[in-house]
Amino acid sequence: MLDSVKTKRFEMRYMKFGSGKDNLVILPGLSIKSVLNSAAAVENAYSSFKEMFTVWLFDRRENLPRTYKIKDMARDTAIAMRILKIKDACIFGTSQGGMIAQCLAIYHPDLVSKLILGSTASRISSESHDVLQKWIDLAESGNVSELKQSFAKAIYSEELYKKAEKLFSSPMGETDEDLKRFVKLAKSSSGFDVYNDLDKIKCPVLVIGAENDCVLGAKASVEIAEKAGCDLYMYEGYGHAVYDEAPDYKERMIAFLKKN
Repeated sequence: MLDSVKTKRFEMRYMKFGSGKDNLVILPGLSIKSVLNSAAAVENAYSSFKEMFTVWLFDRRENLPRTYKIKDMARDTAIAMRILKIKDACIFGTSQGGMIAQCLAIYHPDLVSKLILGSTASRISSESHDVLQKWIDLAESGNVSELKQSFAKAIYSEELYKKAEKLFSSPMGETDEDLKRFVKLAKSSSGFDVYNDLDKIKCPVLVIGAENDCVLGAKASVEIAEKAGCDLYMYEGYGHAVYDEAPDYKERMIAFLKKN
């Protein structure tokens, strides 16, 4: 089911599926087009969660303001969750979505019962800033094909990228508005840093990273786990989008979520 939350200040689209008594909120990473455009694929990918959870996937708000930081995204997501009466939820955030998830657990702890952080960071390194800036420059110049290739090459394993290289460079109806939105969202990560607040997270946390993460780096996952004192699993042979590629990723999530 696709729907949206509307307030006086903003509108936020979301999808909902599953019939479980517990809530699982998925916060996706940065993308050129909204993941809600692939709602059926998302539901299929998380079909194993449908009996155990009611699954919610939130997009970023519509009509982004000129400046929109990660903490602002977390605030708006928290408002949307409260309107929908979602509390004590399991939160799964990947990449930029993991940054939002950290802010939810730190600043809105009543909404979070468990936290899974996939391929994310608690602060932006200079290397990650350079990756994001390259994407911003390509988007601002309107070079969609090169942007998509650079994006896919950075997040997927070399094996998958080579298999689908032509698909990654093919136009998929990206508009000027899509590119402007992408730029704003990419810029929002600049200056993000909640590292020193990680010890405020009181719920159980699982960090899942990848040794070959070329976007945020393997070190970013390790330092979250060390600072938060939580469980960590690092995949070998995978890149940033390990959450889409590793065949046992969902099973690893479910095992953690089932723990009392």
